[in-house]
Amino acid sequence: MADTETGPLTSSPVVGKAVRNGNHRTARIIAIVAGLLGAAMAIATPLLPVEQTTAELNWPQDGVLQSVDAPLIGYVATDLTITVPCQAAAGLVGPQNAGRTVLVSTVPKQAPKAIDRGLLIERVDNNLLVIVRNTPVVSAPLSQVLGPDCRELTFTAHADKVTGEFVGLTQGPNDEDPGAPLRGERGGYDFRPQIVGVFTDLSGRAPPGLQFSATVDSRYSTTPTLLKTLVMLLGVVLTAVALGALHVLDTADGMRHRRLLPARWWRVKPLDGLVTAVLVWWHFVGANTADDGYILTMARVSEHAGYMANYYRWFGTPEAPFGWYYDLLALWAQVSTTSAWVRLPTLVMGVLCWALISREVIPRLGHTVKTSPAAAWTAAGLFLAFWLPLNNGLRPEPIIALGILLTWCSVERGVATSRLLPVAIAIIIGALTLFSGPTGIAAVGALLVAVGPLKTIVARHVSQFGYLALLAPILAAATVTVILVFRDQTLASEIQASSFKSAIGPSLSWFDEHIRYERLFTLSPDGSVARRFAVLTLLLALAVSVAMTLRKGRIPGTAAGPSRRIVGITIISFLVMMFTPTKWTHHFGVFAGLAGSLGALAAVAVTAAAMRSRRNRSMFAAAVLFVMALSFATVNGWWYVSNFGVPWSNAFPEWRFGFSTILLGLAVLALLAAAWYHFSGRDTSPEAGGRLQWRRIIQSPLAIATWLLVMFEVVSLTLAMTDQYPAWSNGRSNLEALTGKTCGLADDVMVEQDINAGLLQPVGVPVGEALGAGTDRGFGPNGIPTDVSADPVMDQPGSANFADTPADSGLETDGEAGTEGGTTARAGVNGSRARLPYGLDPARTPVLGSWRSGTQQTAALRSAWYRLPPRDSDSEPPLLAVAAAYGLDPARTPVLGSWRSGTQQTAALRSAWYRLPPRDSDSEPPLLAVAAA
Repeated sequence: MADTETGPLTSSPVVGKAVRNGNHRTARIIAIVAGLLGAAMAIATPLLPVEQTTAELNWPQDGVLQSVDAPLIGYVATDLTITVPCQAAAGLVGPQNAGRTVLVSTVPKQAPKAIDRGLLIERVDNNLLVIVRNTPVVSAPLSQVLGPDCRELTFTAHADKVTGEFVGLTQGPNDEDPGAPLRGERGGYDFRPQIVGVFTDLSGRAPPGLQFSATVDSRYSTTPTLLKTLVMLLGVVLTAVALGALHVLDTADGMRHRRLLPARWWRVKPLDGLVTAVLVWWHFVGANTADDGYILTMARVSEHAGYMANYYRWFGTPEAPFGWYYDLLALWAQVSTTSAWVRLPTLVMGVLCWALISREVIPRLGHTVKTSPAAAWTAAGLFLAFWLPLNNGLRPEPIIALGILLTWCSVERGVATSRLLPVAIAIIIGALTLFSGPTGIAAVGALLVAVGPLKTIVARHVSQFGYLALLAPILAAATVTVILVFRDQTLASEIQASSFKSAIGPSLSWFDEHIRYERLFTLSPDGSVARRFAVLTLLLALAVSVAMTLRKGRIPGTAAGPSRRIVGITIISFLVMMFTPTKWTHHFGVFAGLAGSLGALAAVAVTAAAMRSRRNRSMFAAAVLFVMALSFATVNGWWYVSNFGVPWSNAFPEWRFGFSTILLGLAVLALLAAAWYHFSGRDTSPEAGGRLQWRRIIQSPLAIATWLLVMFEVVSLTLAMTDQYPAWSNGRSNLEALTGKTCGLADDVMVEQDINAGLLQPVGVPVGEALGAGTDRGFGPNGIPTDVSADPVMDQPGSANFADTPADSGLETDGEAGTEGGTTARAGVNGSRARLPYGLDPARTPVLGSWRSGTQQTAALRSAWYRLPPRDSDSEPPLLAVAAAYGLDPARTPVLGSWRSGTQQTAALRSAWYRLPPRDSDSEPPLLAVAAA
C-alpha cells in the first residue's frame, strides 16, 4: 500500500520537468520558423507589387467652353496632348473679339509670370502663337489658320521635348525647310508647362475635335495588391508568434513573472500635479511650432491624395519612410482641426514622458537619485524647459522623445530580468521612433545601448536553445516596422522620392551641423531665450555627469549601468543628429525625455554628498549662472502669431538692467566665492547629517535655474494673452475653442474684399489733386524710384531649397503683392506711372513721392480733407488703419524702423487700429486728413 501511494509522489516532478522541456523544445522550433519567416515577409514587402491609381484631366467638360481650375500638386503633368480645330481661332478675330486673345492656356493669362511657367495658345499680332515657358514652339498667321488648308493644331508635351504642329499648313519659302509641315519642337530641357487649370477666352459650345488631355502624375497614389496585403498580415502574425515563443524560452529560468506596472506607478505626488498643470496650461496658452500649419494641411490633403504628400517642399513626394506618425494625425484631424484638439496627442505624450521619467527612469538610476528631492525637481524643470518651447506642436519630436524613453526602459527591464522579450520590444519601439521623422535618428542611441545587454542575456541562454532560436524572433522584431513603412509604397518609389528630396534640398551634410548651433545664437525664435537655455543647460548637465563618471568611475549613489546608458544615449543622439538633412533648432525637442533623466543625474552629481568640495560646487553654480546670462542675451521670441503680445519679443529681457548683465554679475560673484574657498582653506567636506528637504532643493542651482526659466516662459505667454485681450491671441483662441468657437484667427481677421471700394473720397477737390491740395513741397506724381524692392539679404545656409534659390547663390529679395515697384505705360489719375501694389487701381488712386535722382532734399506734403462714410447710430465708431512714414512730429509720433547694423533683413509693419472721436448726431460727418508715403 505504501509503495503504491508513494510512486506518483516521486514521479510528479519528473513529469512536470518533462512537460516543460517539451514546451521549450516546441517553443524553440516555433521561434526559429516563425521568426525567420516573419523577417522574410517583412523584407519582401518593399519588393511586392502595388496598384497605381491613374488619373487624367480632360477638357472641355459637357461640350461647353468654360475655364476650369485644376491645380496639380506635382505642378506638371506626366504628358499633355492638345488638339484644337483651326476654325476655333475664329473667336479671337474681329473687332467684336478685341479683348479675346487666348485660345487655350494652362495658367490664367493675367497671373504673374504666367508666360514664364505655363502654356499659352494665343493671338499675338495677327498670328496664332504656341508658347510654353516663354519659349515659342510654333506660330502661323491667323489668315492661314482660318483658311481651308489648316485642319487642326496639335501640341504634345513630354519630359524630353514638346512639339506643336499646324496640320495642313506648310512652311513658307523664306522658312528653314520650305514645303515641310509647319511644325516646331523644343528639347534639351523639361518644357512641360505648369498646370493650374484649363483657361480660354472663348465661350459657348465647344467645336468638334477640341480636346485637352493631361495625364496626372500619380506615381505615388498606390495601394497594396492582394498578394502584398496577405504577405504583410502574415508577416505581422508570424512576428507576434515568434515573440510569444521567445517569451516561453525566457521562462526557462523558472523565475516568477514581474508586474508590468508596479503599484507605485499610480501614486500621484505634488510634483506630478505641478508638471501636469504646467503642461495643460501651456497646451492652451503656449506657442506652437513653426511647421504646424503645413503639417496639418498635409494631413488633411492626404485623405484625398491617397498618401501623405509633402506639397510644401518636395512637389508632392511622399513623406515615407517617415510618414506613419502623420497618418495617425490625419485620422485624428478628421474629428476636428482646432489647435487644441489636434495637439491633444502631444499633451498626452508630454504627461507620459514625465510619468516614465519619474516612475521608471529615476528609480533605476539608484537609491540616491530615487530619494533626492533635488533630483526630482531638476528632472521636472529640465524636462519642461525642453518640452515647452520645442514640443508643443504637431512636429514628430514629441513622439520621438517618448519613444527614446520607452526604448531605454524596455532595455533596462530586459537587463534587470535577464529576459530577451523586453529587448525585442525595445527594438520595435526604437524602429518606430526611427521612422517617426528624420530626427528619429536620435533613437539609434537607445538601440545601440541594447547591444551589450543583448550579448550578455543571449550568452546565458545559448547553451540551452542555440543562437538561432534566440535571435530569429529579434530579427523579426527588427524588421516588422518595414511593413508599416512600405505598406502602400515600393522600394523603387521610396528610392526615387529620397533622391528627389536630396536633389531639391535642403539636404545638408553631416559636417554642416554647426549651422544648427549657429541658429541657436541668432536673435530669432530659433535662438530665443527658451531654446538657448534648454540646449545649453543639457550640455552643462551632460558635461558634469561625464566628468564625475570619468573621475570616480560612477556618480556616487547612482547605479552604474543605467546611469552610463543614459549618458551614452545622450552622447550618441547628439552625434547621429549630424546626419539629419536639415539643421533647425526645433530638432532639439527629441532630447526632452533624456534631458529630464540627465538632469536628475547632474543634480545628484553636484550635491554635497557626491561633490564634497565647496569650491567645485561654487564653480558649478557660476556655470549655471553663466548659462542663464548667455540665454538671456537674446530675444524672447516665438514663431509667427504666437509672438503677439509677448514681453521682450524683439528685445533683450530687462528690468532697469538687462537680465543677462545681472546674471553675469552673479556668475562672477560665484567665481569669487569659489576662489575664496580655494585660497582660504575652507574648502572642507560638509558635515554629515540630514538637512531639511527644502534646503536640499534650494541648494541645487540647476533646479532653481530650470524652474525660473519655466516660470518665465509660462508668465510671458500668459501675459501675452491678457495684454492682447480682447484682441486675438493664441491663448484666447485655444480657450475659446472649449466654448465652441473653433474658427480661431479667422474670426478676428478683417478682409477687405475690394481694396479700391474702400478708398476715402476728398471733399471739394478732384481725386487726382487731393493728395497735394494742402501743402506740396518737393513731391511729384513720379517721385518714386522705378525699383523699390527690398534690399537683398544673404539667405542662411540650409533654409532654402533648389527650387527657390536664385542663380546668384545666396542673395534674395523678398517682395509680395507687387511691392517691388516699376512703371506702367499708362498714367494714373494724377499722372503717375508708378506701379501700385495690392491691386490698387491707378485710375482711382493718386500717388505722390519725393524721391529724385542725385541728392535727396527735404519735402513736405499735406493732403486735402477726406470724408468718412456715415455710420449707423447704434454701431461702434468707425475704425481707420493709417500707415505713414517720415515727416511727422517726433514729439507726438512714435517711429519704427527696420534698419540694423550689418546685413539688412526684410521687414514688415502694420499699425494697430485707431479709434475716431464720436460726433454729434446733428453735425456733419467728421473729416480726416491722411498723409502717407
